[in-house]
Amino acid sequence: MTHLWVRAEQRPNEDRVGLTPAGAKALLDAGIRVTVEDSHSRAIPLQGYIDAGCEIAAENSWPDAPRDAIIFGLKELPEDGTPLPHRHIMFGHAFKGQHSGKELLRRFREGGGALYDLEYLVDETGRRVAAFGYWAGYAGAAVTLKAWAAQQRGEVCGPVGVYKDKDALLSDLGDELDASGAERPTAIVIGALGRVGTGAADLCEAMGVTVTKWDMKETASGGPFPEILNHDLFLNCIFARPGTPVFVPQDALQADRKLTAIGDVACDPDSDYNPVPVYSRATTWDAPVLRVANAPVLDVMAIDNLPSMLPAESSEDYADQLLASLLTLSDLDAGVWGRAKAVFDEHVAG
Repeated sequence: MTHLWVRAEQRPNEDRVGLTPAGAKALLDAGIRVTVEDSHSRAIPLQGYIDAGCEIAAENSWPDAPRDAIIFGLKELPEDGTPLPHRHIMFGHAFKGQHSGKELLRRFREGGGALYDLEYLVDETGRRVAAFGYWAGYAGAAVTLKAWAAQQRGEVCGPVGVYKDKDALLSDLGDELDASGAERPTAIVIGALGRVGTGAADLCEAMGVTVTKWDMKETASGGPFPEILNHDLFLNCIFARPGTPVFVPQDALQADRKLTAIGDVACDPDSDYNPVPVYSRATTWDAPVLRVANAPVLDVMAIDNLPSMLPAESSEDYADQLLASLLTLSDLDAGVWGRAKAVFDEHVAG
């Protein structure tokens, strides 16, 4: 019997989960055994999984799970260097030359396990079957607006945290913008037709922010793009890849500009193709922005786990997208799982 083991997340500020109780019930009905670890932080209460009929295990007990269990989480494993003998489903961040990814692949080689990377679960056309992008864009735009509001107070954006739902986020953000006493800023979203850009634009419009929406057509010239500097906010929702234009070059720091806040939702500062090369590291929940210029100010928001700010909505949305693939776990050699395993095999052998 196929056995899916849903582990607790160990990363700070990570309350999401990739399987809801309703999804767990569907897997059980399909003959898949489901074990769910207890968690001190998961946004969806454990009782729902108990009521669905799941087996319950202690938090972070997955290393002792049966060897044939498939371990399912979202973010990084504890970096303790131990070999990994299980099959894991998660975001591994291991196939683009990342230093931590090389270490993760070493652990799989030594343990004999396998990684089915959630980023590489794609259909026959190469499109990802599930993504958190919408909520990344939504939360990223919210934090960028918080950065702008802090600027109106003569401050740098302070720590951000988790919201119980999007209504709570909208209420808090609206109060903060109103308290600034300033007219709503203008924003430009690049990648506006994608999931991430749609979320960013939706948040801005909910806050009364006028949004310019750009996608591939508007950036096909390769730049430069002075229009970006004529907006208060710039939200980058395009992942770095070969051929991606530079949207905000270094010389923009000294340029005459209206732009004072960048939300790099794609957040890939280590890439050779970074389209926003005015900063060099991701930001955090405790320190959400980097101030990269002072006259006038320019702050960059680049948090790499933005959907965790809205863990309930983002978990439910993602889990709904992923469930159809999880229901095919009994045939790991075919479909999305077979394609993901081929990517792992290619990189782990390197």
